[in-house]
Amino acid sequence: MKRGKLFYVVGASGAGKDTLMAFAQESLTNHPVGRHPVKFAQRYITRPASVGGEDHIPVSREDFRRMQADQQFPLWWGSHGNLYGIHQEIDQWMNEGYAVVVNGSRGYHATAEERYPEMITVSIEVSESILRARLHQRGRESEAEIEQRVARSQQFTDFTATHLVSIQNDQPLEISGNAFVAAILRLIASPSDK
Repeated sequence: MKRGKLFYVVGASGAGKDTLMAFAQESLTNHPVGRHPVKFAQRYITRPASVGGEDHIPVSREDFRRMQADQQFPLWWGSHGNLYGIHQEIDQWMNEGYAVVVNGSRGYHATAEERYPEMITVSIEVSESILRARLHQRGRESEAEIEQRVARSQQFTDFTATHLVSIQNDQPLEISGNAFVAAILRLIASPSDK
């Protein structure tokens, strides 16, 4: 069986990764030609579920470190005071032929690409003005924290990857979401670069 592809989705906080991934998951599950062999991995995060934002698996810092020591996270990183992990089930899914979509980190990208050199990086891009507006709208950060996130987003303007696809997310969800779904389907069907 052909090993499935890994899609590593990155973008600034507030760029709309979670929204696009949720749209793609629903679209691919309900696709008129039948369910596509795509799985969406949930992240383990040392953040309570009650905080809001993405649908994640909350875990204590102690349990995260135990799982990390047991090598349950082939991908993990720290950001903004939390730890994030992608469970080893993604390797099982890819070995079963599934394409796997994960919500990644730009700061951890180089390490992830070393671990999975054939992964396809999907960069979700958004203008600075829309990013700032979305961060204000979600109401999770102070004004100073919003400006820090906007400034951090500019650190990755020259982002590169071996296999890179960019999705502009300044448009309505239906347009950006369908572009994201189309990119996944196109790349699943294409042969891997060697």
